[in-house]
Amino acid sequence: MKTLVIAEKPDMGRNISAVIEPRAKNSRTYLEGDNYIITWAIGHLVGLADPEAYDPKYKRWNFRDLPILPESFKIVPHPKTKDQLKTIGELAKRCDRIVNACDAGREGEYIFALIQQQLDLKQPVKRLWISDLTSESISRGFKELKDGAEFHNLTQAARARSEADWLIGMNGSRAFTTRHNTLLTVGRVQTPVLALIYDRQKEVEAFDSLTYFDVKANFRQETLEYVGSWQGDRLTSKEAAERISTKVKGKKGTIDKYEVKETKEYPFKLYDLTLLQREANAKFGFSAKHTLDIAQALYEKHKVISYPRTNSNYVTEQNIEGMHKALNMLKSTTYKEMVEGADANLVHKNNKSVCNPTKVEDHHAILPTLKKPGSLSKDEQQLYDLVVIRFLSQFYPPALYKQHTVLTLVEGEMFKTGIKELLSLGWKVLIKSEKTGSKSGKGGKNEEEDENVEWNDRVFTIDNDQPVECFDSEAKEKATQPPKSFTEGTLLKAMESAGKSIENDELRDAMKDSGLGTPATRAATIERLKKVGYIIMQGKRITITQKGRSTIELIRLAGIELLTSPEMTGQWERRLHQISKGEAASEKFMDNVQKFTISIIDKVSTQRSAPPSLFGSEDTGNTVKGSQTKTNAKSKATSKVTTSTKASSSAQPGERQELGTCPREGCMGHIIEGRKGYGCNRFKEGCGFVIWKEHEGKIITLSMLKSLLSSGRTQLLSFKDNDGQAYKARIVLENQATGKLVLESQE
Repeated sequence: MKTLVIAEKPDMGRNISAVIEPRAKNSRTYLEGDNYIITWAIGHLVGLADPEAYDPKYKRWNFRDLPILPESFKIVPHPKTKDQLKTIGELAKRCDRIVNACDAGREGEYIFALIQQQLDLKQPVKRLWISDLTSESISRGFKELKDGAEFHNLTQAARARSEADWLIGMNGSRAFTTRHNTLLTVGRVQTPVLALIYDRQKEVEAFDSLTYFDVKANFRQETLEYVGSWQGDRLTSKEAAERISTKVKGKKGTIDKYEVKETKEYPFKLYDLTLLQREANAKFGFSAKHTLDIAQALYEKHKVISYPRTNSNYVTEQNIEGMHKALNMLKSTTYKEMVEGADANLVHKNNKSVCNPTKVEDHHAILPTLKKPGSLSKDEQQLYDLVVIRFLSQFYPPALYKQHTVLTLVEGEMFKTGIKELLSLGWKVLIKSEKTGSKSGKGGKNEEEDENVEWNDRVFTIDNDQPVECFDSEAKEKATQPPKSFTEGTLLKAMESAGKSIENDELRDAMKDSGLGTPATRAATIERLKKVGYIIMQGKRITITQKGRSTIELIRLAGIELLTSPEMTGQWERRLHQISKGEAASEKFMDNVQKFTISIIDKVSTQRSAPPSLFGSEDTGNTVKGSQTKTNAKSKATSKVTTSTKASSSAQPGERQELGTCPREGCMGHIIEGRKGYGCNRFKEGCGFVIWKEHEGKIITLSMLKSLLSSGRTQLLSFKDNDGQAYKARIVLENQATGKLVLESQE
């Protein structure tokens, strides 16, 4: 009999067939040769059954029927792909052995396991575990097939993840939806991610900018000129800053301290998927999903990069030879000039910044394969460029700098200067046309806070025994900046570290197992939040909608803080990782998830129904049809909570706070917060006053709103013109009838 090979997708199946059965007969849904029959799934062919599979009553969403806790989970074929599943079952009857050739990861293992369970396949299973789809890798993989039983723990983790998501998603979504008569979806991962966005936006809106002053002094020693920043407590008085500036201008000074040390900047680490998504978002504005789709195409269709759904930035000793071969391959491509400057001796098994087997689990970092790129789309080429340049940078030496620190004393006032003198570009020659100051995947200082001045075109030399002249000085007005709203790139970073702000690379690596979701699922989580109307994109910036705000507030008011906790949910992801390694039991994990599910239902049952206006105008008519929310569930549940909610719901989020009096003449209405702006609550009576939440790139915070309503203008704020030049201006309420805002520049 023959061996049945089950790939995850048709392209993968055809790639495998070209190597192991090049003369196979093509039968559309499978390929058959002398020894192998190669067929494929089309993603997930089987999934967990909906609640009504356990009891027909669950077809109607009814709060009284919750929680739904299956003793054992049922699975069902997906209707659209049931024919392909039937084909696999028929082919399996003709084979005495099966090779699982789905993606080498947790999800690929689960896809195969569900097919095996649904079709009751009894044949022994071998596992093809490869990181790229080149002919060499496929051939080697079939020579080194693993026993399918080796991946039992990974399958257990995949099942636990899927079933935990089902329990929390199905029960939580039905509970909040039936309680509040509006479709509200919650999830084990998506809700903590939404909470991250909510909390950041609240920080931005609550931020009250502080005006302060910097004193900069220009110094000269013979032909050398440099700038120093005044050292002392933050100056909030313009007069005090100008006194210091006047005091030192035109005076002689001395070098109080001068230090020089050589520093090295090593190449950034090889890409894992999350780091690649963040970089592509920052450079090209790609969404996380778009980057994943492109990377998957480069892997599956073009076969020019290794398996992209990895969480490792390192390779093993076995990958070193392949990296050298890939370097040689790139010599005959458009990257030839870059390869000529590379030193193959820099990449070896003892280079721990590249080769660290302890930090490689299922898959190594994303690498170019030995296949030359053919015709790539613009987006594919841009992403491939990122992978290749990051790969080539490992074959270059570090960038070398001299770090000069100068303390200059003038009239008793101290000024500090930091000079970063370039000695050798090293690997940065590969990205010399880009801004190399921002390190992808690392935290960086705000541009205004960075005291180092790049000194790339000349040598910095100063005699610390000679005097200097302060030939100019200036007091500059500045303002503290609010936290930045999330982009998809910065949100991915927060998801990876479960919301913690992590600057250190080693700590970042340590947190990977406790992030929100996995590299392969984070993009889908962000897309889900968009689809259900919880977030919208404003350029690159992620903004939470009124529906998203209210969902988080309702969950927290119900006392289910754990459901919105990124760190705690990250710990669940860590436990799933431990299950995949055989270090924890899936039964214990699922027991805890069931207990948490029950607590969600108990706490939502004591919550008062929110008014429809709480969820914003975009949700009109978005109630759940076919549910019993207006009959059985509502009448029964509300009768249970009449007494308890009086004590617990005094801060009901549906009761919108009045933020001030409407300035429109004769209106007498009050300003309330909407999804996109602050408007008058008498809009139904015809008042059209509204102040939009964003103006000229600035978020209108509550404190700014109050200033506009009381005095008609904000304090001085910082802006940038089209040329990137900073300037100061106030936002002014120009029209009290409409809420129109304008900028009033500082003279």
